[in-house]
Amino acid sequence: MASVVLGVCSAGAAWGEYASGTGGRQLAVDIAAGVFACLALSRSYRWPIAVALLLAALIPLSVIVTPAASAAVLIVARERRFAVAVPVTLASVAGYLLHGLLRPIPGLSLFWWLVLVLVGHVALIGWGSLARSRYALISSLRERAERAEAEQGRRVAEARAAERTAIAREMHDVLAHRLSLLATYAGALEYRPDAPPQRLAEAAGVIRTGVHQALDELRDVIALLREDTDAEGDRPLPALADLPDLLAESRAVGTPVQLREAVTDPASLPGNIGRTAYRVLQEALTNARKHAPGQPVSIELDGTPGTQLAIAVRNPLAQAPVAARGSATGLVGLTERVRLVGGQLDHQRAAGEFRLHAWLPWPAG
Repeated sequence: MASVVLGVCSAGAAWGEYASGTGGRQLAVDIAAGVFACLALSRSYRWPIAVALLLAALIPLSVIVTPAASAAVLIVARERRFAVAVPVTLASVAGYLLHGLLRPIPGLSLFWWLVLVLVGHVALIGWGSLARSRYALISSLRERAERAEAEQGRRVAEARAAERTAIAREMHDVLAHRLSLLATYAGALEYRPDAPPQRLAEAAGVIRTGVHQALDELRDVIALLREDTDAEGDRPLPALADLPDLLAESRAVGTPVQLREAVTDPASLPGNIGRTAYRVLQEALTNARKHAPGQPVSIELDGTPGTQLAIAVRNPLAQAPVAARGSATGLVGLTERVRLVGGQLDHQRAAGEFRLHAWLPWPAG
């Protein structure tokens, strides 16, 4: 479309020259210069400044160059900085001034010719600068959109990673304790096949009950992670109030547990803090049962509203090496869980004992 407009304007300029009485050799030179200008303009997107200066030099020879020269100035103003476009525009103005001196237009003084040229070039450079600013704005908006899309993708990936971490942590907390109990009873069945049938039946019943409990807890965890809290039949998540059942399970498989509790007003403990405290003690008992089977475990709880809930768990290290499988991810996940509620967790081996300490915030009222 631009080429058609340029051709029509150049043809109109040639006809004007012919109608004004220009003919012969001069008209041929004008037409040749106009054709050359149109051909040169096709390379202006590659060399805009060079083409604009070349056409500015041709303006004194032929007025037919005017459409192509104006288009070249417009392209420079759109493609280059304003500081670069101004000198090129002034060169074009100088070309028109020289044209007015060499081939004055009848009925139009040089002053008014220069005024028209200046007004036209100001319009060209303004139009080009506006187009350049608009293109820069569109490019900036497109870049921001692409950056926002990439940022959104990163946030989605981080959310998925956090969700997978939460699922892994909940699965470990729920199943590690339950499966360690089942492994203990299964080991008793394996190493004591000569036990009385009644004891074997009791152990098998405990295993069956434990499997059902593990499945129920697994179902609750999945429902929680899906935010399906209104699902019918969901059981409440364990909290510090369920500690007696947890201790009873450990004692039933031969782990002596001693509890010293000095907690004031445990009913005011927030739900997330109570669940985290339960998970801390659950993990501690599970690790004691796996790495130091049969060794006594000492638990101390202390705290009041407005201060913090302190948890201390100690158990002697195993007298002999124990072939317990573990990747230490339980304590890593437990540390992260405690940090998420604003608490701290520390564990170490010292003086022949494994010691675990946790401090959880307990806001007042």
